Amino acid sequence: MKAVWFEAFGKPADVLQVGEKPTPEPGPGEVRVRLITSGVNPSDVKKRAGAFPHLLDNGYVIPHSDGAGIIDAVGQGVDSSRIGERVWVYQAQHGRRFGTAAEYVVVEERRAPALPDGISFEVGAVYGIPVMTAHRCVFVEGDPAGKVILVTGGAGRVGLYAIQWASRAGATVVATASNPADEEACRQAGAAHIVNHRQAGWGARVLEATGGHKVDQVVEVEFGANLPEVLDCIRIGGAICTYSSSQDMTPTLPFYRMMFMDLTVRMVIVYEMPEAAKQQAISDIARVEADGGLTHRIAEAYALEDCAKAQAAIEAGDRRGAVVLKNQEA
Repeated sequence: MKAVWFEAFGKPADVLQVGEKPTPEPGPGEVRVRLITSGVNPSDVKKRAGAFPHLLDNGYVIPHSDGAGIIDAVGQGVDSSRIGERVWVYQAQHGRRFGTAAEYVVVEERRAPALPDGISFEVGAVYGIPVMTAHRCVFVEGDPAGKVILVTGGAGRVGLYAIQWASRAGATVVATASNPADEEACRQAGAAHIVNHRQAGWGARVLEATGGHKVDQVVEVEFGANLPEVLDCIRIGGAICTYSSSQDMTPTLPFYRMMFMDLTVRMVIVYEMPEAAKQQAISDIARVEADGGLTHRIAEAYALEDCAKAQAAIEAGDRRGAVVLKNQEA
């Protein structure tokens, strides 16, 4: 099969290789997916850059955890009726070497849920990390109905889905955005109020937007950088659900202030979500897509052999929407 892999850490153009690798065979409880698309996410590029020093200890790595395609073979114990099923794939390169930047991938059967009717393979490639992360951030603290939820970076890959999950569930959503196009995207997704996070003191502007009502929960894209403003607008007993802190990877916490606010800080990463939370997200994705659907933003689609360009696009951090690979034709 055609695949992309790396045998050393470094810049995408320097270490990502394209060529032929053995086509995998499914073992017991596994399915093989002929991949049409592969999702490219920040965690994928961080792995290739060397964030996990032992990742290459056992050999080369085929990157990317998300994707979508068609099951073409099943292992022992898997119903053969699944052959030919359109599916999306998540967590393919978690705790193992072989991800979705290839023409085929083998995964546990449960990691290949059915792709909802009418949904493209491009969209299927963004369900794993962006959509499931947003779902967890919104629902991990219980029913969002009636809450005021702040979504920072609301036009981002995760933020836009968090707005949709929260507003659909009955929350009042305040989003942050820094330009008119992103403001409109947040508004279309369901945000009731939008503030500019590029302006100093934006935490106070959140309170102006809500009429003084402090937010109950925050879906946070830049935990360290945004924490001072968040503390100015979150209520006592509130929760910060964060999935990233790329601008400040070692934030200093004002411990006593946060302790006396009785705050919950919850770190969210798809790979380590409880299995029940993963299955609930999968179920909710299917339900919502059948009932009007989520709004999706695919910024760019690259050919498999242009994986280095796709990863560089993610590293640039200026794309509005998801980046995917087109591995092969459906």
